[in-house]
Amino acid sequence: MTPLLRIISAPSLYSKLLNRLQGYYWCLVSISLAVIAKTLRLRRSVNSREGSDSRMPVGGDERRYWLLNMVNRHGYSVREVGLATGFPDALVRSMIDRYCESTEFARTPGNGGVLSIYPYPGGRHPRKGFQDGALSPQRETKVSIFSPWDPRSYVVVDVPEAIFSNLGLLYLAHTHIPTIWDKRGIRLDPLEWCRDGSNSLSIRRQLPGGIEFGTRVRADTMSVEFQQWLINRSSSSLTRLRVQNCVLLNRLSGFEVQSNRNKIFRAPYVACESAQRNRWIIVAWDPCYRVWANPLCPCIHSDSYFPDCKPGERTEIKGRVWFHIGENIENEFRRLDASGWRSSC
Repeated sequence: MTPLLRIISAPSLYSKLLNRLQGYYWCLVSISLAVIAKTLRLRRSVNSREGSDSRMPVGGDERRYWLLNMVNRHGYSVREVGLATGFPDALVRSMIDRYCESTEFARTPGNGGVLSIYPYPGGRHPRKGFQDGALSPQRETKVSIFSPWDPRSYVVVDVPEAIFSNLGLLYLAHTHIPTIWDKRGIRLDPLEWCRDGSNSLSIRRQLPGGIEFGTRVRADTMSVEFQQWLINRSSSSLTRLRVQNCVLLNRLSGFEVQSNRNKIFRAPYVACESAQRNRWIIVAWDPCYRVWANPLCPCIHSDSYFPDCKPGERTEIKGRVWFHIGENIENEFRRLDASGWRSSC
């Protein structure tokens, strides 16, 4: 009797062979799935590092500064430091052991004094939600303002998040809508904030075609002031210059709820109330053309605009972020109006 006839005539042998073949099949399926999963994990790892706008600090002083900024100030994990710098985890651990035992940049309360500001390091998405609307966020426009009440929490202010004009979208601090330079295949070089002192930061960017803009940030007692400027060295006038400056609340303890029910809109002011219901963060820009908030991020906006800018002209706008304790926010708006902050920036 042939082997095939033996199998057919012996159901038990047929069953054993079928079970063995099924075992081989599922073994192959498991191996294939494992290979696919590993490939996807590697791809996600590469994509996440590329999407994190990683910047590898060059030189010992810069490595030390950014490690202290990330770990001692922002509380980054080893993985987050790796995403921000591109360094492998083993090297990150070694650098943390070397640099971060220092108490410099330690997270201490502000005690009502001058607020602490630092360049935002990247590697950790500043939004809680709607992250698909801000891929590869660029850190050179982002400043962390640390809470005067909780040294572990902070807001990230994106200055600017976007600049629109009669030419189209001049600048965007992440990947979402293509700018006029994206459409021309022009890539803007990454920049870093100039650290002008413990209480001051500044940056300037030269765009193609002779357009330049910049921001100066200065910390004060319970507030931070911003000055933005734009210079038109092109041959044509720039009009409809709308500016989005975003205050991201995800990392500010008590303010991170994804809702607009805790926000008050009184142009040019937008105020967000904490869960404790007696602490506020307020933003305003002058001039202001709209106030709004995105509950998904969550963030608040007092969006501004540059006046029309002819060739050879320079134009400026001003803004502030305040921290406030109190229950009557309308009284605080009136106090801010009377303080002359528009002219003092």
